[in-house]
Amino acid sequence: MRSSLTLVGTFWAFLSLVTVMANFTSYFLPYWLFRSQLGKLVSFSTFWRWNYPVLGEGDSLSMVEECGCYASFSAIPSLAWQMCMVVTGASCALLLLVALAAVLGCCMEELISRMMVCFMGAAEFVGGLLISSGCALYPLGWNNPEIMQTCGNASNQFQLGTCRLGWAYYCAGGGAVAAMLICT
Repeated sequence: MRSSLTLVGTFWAFLSLVTVMANFTSYFLPYWLFRSQLGKLVSFSTFWRWNYPVLGEGDSLSMVEECGCYASFSAIPSLAWQMCMVVTGASCALLLLVALAAVLGCCMEELISRMMVCFMGAAEFVGGLLISSGCALYPLGWNNPEIMQTCGNASNQFQLGTCRLGWAYYCAGGGAVAAMLICT
Protein backbone atom coordinates (compact mmCIF):
# COMPACT_ATOMS: atom_id res chain seq x y z
CA MET A 1 0.00 0.00 0.00
CA ARG A 2 1.44 3.37 -1.01
CA SER A 3 1.32 6.46 1.14
CA SER A 4 0.49 10.00 0.11
CA LEU A 5 3.06 11.24 2.65
CA THR A 6 6.84 11.37 2.50
CA LEU A 7 9.01 10.12 5.34
CA VAL A 8 8.81 13.58 6.96
CA GLY A 9 5.03 13.52 6.52
CA THR A 10 4.84 10.13 8.19
CA PHE A 11 6.87 11.46 11.11
CA TRP A 12 4.48 14.45 11.29
CA ALA A 13 1.52 12.06 11.39
CA PHE A 14 3.15 10.18 14.27
CA LEU A 15 3.83 13.43 16.17
CA SER A 16 0.25 14.56 15.57
CA LEU A 17 -1.03 11.31 17.02
CA VAL A 18 1.23 11.58 20.09
CA THR A 19 0.15 15.20 20.60
CA VAL A 20 -3.54 14.38 20.45
CA MET A 21 -3.06 11.49 22.89
CA ALA A 22 -1.30 13.83 25.34
CA ASN A 23 -4.06 16.40 25.03
CA PHE A 24 -6.89 13.87 25.43
CA THR A 25 -5.15 12.35 28.45
CA SER A 26 -4.85 15.74 30.12
CA TYR A 27 -8.42 16.68 29.19
CA PHE A 28 -10.10 13.57 30.57
CA LEU A 29 -8.10 13.01 33.77
CA PRO A 30 -8.65 15.01 36.99
CA TYR A 31 -5.01 15.74 37.78
CA TRP A 32 -4.71 19.43 36.91
CA LEU A 33 -4.66 20.60 40.52
CA PHE A 34 -4.09 18.50 43.64
CA ARG A 35 -3.45 18.45 47.37
CA SER A 36 -3.44 15.91 50.16
CA GLN A 37 -6.30 16.67 52.56
CA LEU A 38 -7.72 14.64 55.44
CA GLY A 39 -5.33 11.84 54.47
CA LYS A 40 -6.63 11.60 50.89
CA LEU A 41 -5.36 12.94 47.60
CA VAL A 42 -7.80 15.58 46.32
CA SER A 43 -7.57 16.60 42.67
CA PHE A 44 -9.48 18.67 40.12
CA SER A 45 -9.56 19.44 36.44
CA THR A 46 -12.02 21.59 34.53
CA PHE A 47 -14.93 19.17 34.81
CA TRP A 48 -13.61 16.23 36.87
CA ARG A 49 -12.87 15.97 40.57
CA TRP A 50 -11.49 13.17 42.68
CA ASN A 51 -11.88 12.80 46.48
CA TYR A 52 -13.23 16.26 47.11
CA PRO A 53 -14.18 17.95 50.41
CA VAL A 54 -17.75 18.99 51.22
CA LEU A 55 -18.89 21.31 53.97
CA GLY A 56 -21.17 19.47 56.38
CA GLU A 57 -23.19 20.58 59.37
CA GLY A 58 -21.42 23.02 61.65
CA ASP A 59 -18.87 23.95 58.96
CA SER A 60 -17.09 20.61 59.31
CA LEU A 61 -15.32 19.19 56.28
CA SER A 62 -16.03 15.66 55.16
CA MET A 63 -14.41 13.86 52.23
CA VAL A 64 -16.42 12.46 49.33
CA GLU A 65 -14.31 9.57 48.06
CA GLU A 66 -15.24 9.22 44.41
CA CYS A 67 -14.07 10.26 40.99
CA GLY A 68 -16.62 11.86 38.77
CA CYS A 69 -17.61 14.81 36.70
CA TYR A 70 -19.84 17.63 37.78
CA ALA A 71 -23.56 16.86 37.49
CA SER A 72 -24.15 19.51 34.82
CA PHE A 73 -22.30 22.19 32.92
CA SER A 74 -23.68 24.85 35.26
CA ALA A 75 -22.40 22.85 38.29
CA ILE A 76 -18.79 23.48 37.24
CA PRO A 77 -17.71 25.88 39.99
CA SER A 78 -16.38 28.73 37.89
CA LEU A 79 -17.10 30.47 34.60
CA ALA A 80 -13.38 30.32 33.78
CA TRP A 81 -13.40 26.53 34.17
CA GLN A 82 -16.51 26.27 32.00
CA MET A 83 -14.78 28.30 29.28
CA CYS A 84 -11.60 26.26 29.71
CA MET A 85 -13.54 23.01 29.33
CA VAL A 86 -15.22 24.17 26.11
CA VAL A 87 -12.05 25.64 24.57
CA THR A 88 -9.88 22.65 25.47
CA GLY A 89 -12.51 20.14 24.35
CA ALA A 90 -12.94 21.89 20.99
CA SER A 91 -9.18 21.90 20.57
CA CYS A 92 -8.93 18.18 21.33
CA ALA A 93 -11.63 17.46 18.74
CA LEU A 94 -9.85 19.58 16.11
CA LEU A 95 -6.48 17.96 16.80
CA LEU A 96 -8.07 14.50 16.68
CA LEU A 97 -9.49 15.19 13.20
CA VAL A 98 -6.10 16.36 11.97
CA ALA A 99 -4.28 13.37 13.49
CA LEU A 100 -6.76 10.88 12.02
CA ALA A 101 -6.47 12.46 8.58
CA ALA A 102 -2.67 12.38 8.86
CA VAL A 103 -2.67 8.72 9.87
CA LEU A 104 -5.03 7.90 7.00
CA GLY A 105 -2.63 9.75 4.71
CA CYS A 106 0.03 7.23 5.72
CA CYS A 107 -2.20 4.39 4.53
CA MET A 108 -3.88 5.78 1.42
CA GLU A 109 -2.33 7.06 -1.76
CA GLU A 110 -3.17 10.60 -2.94
CA LEU A 111 -5.31 11.38 0.11
CA ILE A 112 -3.34 14.39 1.32
CA SER A 113 -2.17 17.14 -1.02
CA ARG A 114 0.28 19.94 -0.31
CA MET A 115 -2.61 22.38 0.13
CA MET A 116 -4.30 20.05 2.61
CA VAL A 117 -1.08 19.69 4.60
CA CYS A 118 -0.89 23.50 4.89
CA PHE A 119 -4.50 23.62 6.07
CA MET A 120 -3.90 20.79 8.56
CA GLY A 121 -0.79 22.54 9.92
CA ALA A 122 -2.80 25.73 10.42
CA ALA A 123 -5.53 23.70 12.16
CA GLU A 124 -2.92 22.21 14.49
CA PHE A 125 -1.62 25.68 15.29
CA VAL A 126 -5.15 26.85 16.11
CA GLY A 127 -5.69 23.71 18.22
CA GLY A 128 -2.50 24.39 20.18
CA LEU A 129 -3.51 28.02 20.62
CA LEU A 130 -6.90 26.95 21.99
CA ILE A 131 -5.33 24.55 24.48
CA SER A 132 -2.92 27.30 25.54
CA SER A 133 -5.92 29.56 26.06
CA GLY A 134 -7.56 26.87 28.18
CA CYS A 135 -4.42 26.53 30.30
CA ALA A 136 -4.38 30.31 30.76
CA LEU A 137 -8.09 30.39 31.72
CA TYR A 138 -7.83 27.59 34.29
CA PRO A 139 -6.08 29.64 37.04
CA LEU A 140 -8.81 32.27 36.82
CA GLY A 141 -11.12 29.77 38.55
CA TRP A 142 -8.94 29.17 41.59
CA ASN A 143 -10.98 31.62 43.64
CA ASN A 144 -14.14 29.47 43.66
CA PRO A 145 -15.39 28.15 47.04
CA GLU A 146 -14.66 24.50 46.20
CA ILE A 147 -10.99 25.23 45.55
CA MET A 148 -10.77 27.50 48.59
CA GLN A 149 -12.05 24.61 50.76
CA THR A 150 -9.26 22.43 49.44
CA CYS A 151 -6.40 24.88 48.92
CA GLY A 152 -7.11 27.23 51.80
CA ASN A 153 -8.37 30.79 51.94
CA ALA A 154 -5.05 32.02 50.52
CA SER A 155 -6.02 30.63 47.13
CA ASN A 156 -7.15 33.18 44.58
CA GLN A 157 -6.80 33.74 40.86
CA PHE A 158 -3.26 32.65 39.89
CA GLN A 159 -2.50 31.88 43.59
CA LEU A 160 -2.75 28.21 44.52
CA GLY A 161 -2.55 28.46 48.27
CA THR A 162 -1.57 25.01 49.58
CA CYS A 163 -2.36 23.13 46.34
CA ARG A 164 0.00 22.27 43.50
CA LEU A 165 -0.37 21.95 39.75
CA GLY A 166 -0.65 18.36 38.61
CA TRP A 167 0.97 16.48 35.77
CA ALA A 168 -2.14 16.65 33.56
CA TYR A 169 -1.94 20.47 33.48
CA TYR A 170 1.68 20.25 32.35
CA CYS A 171 0.71 17.57 29.83
CA ALA A 172 -1.88 19.95 28.36
CA GLY A 173 0.70 22.73 28.15
CA GLY A 174 3.25 20.40 26.55
CA GLY A 175 0.64 19.17 24.09
CA ALA A 176 -0.20 22.75 23.19
CA VAL A 177 3.46 23.61 22.60
CA ALA A 178 3.93 20.45 20.54
CA ALA A 179 0.88 21.23 18.42
CA MET A 180 1.85 24.86 17.84
CA LEU A 181 5.59 24.51 17.31
CA ILE A 182 6.49 20.95 16.37
CA CYS A 183 3.47 19.63 14.47
CA THR A 184 2.71 22.88 12.64
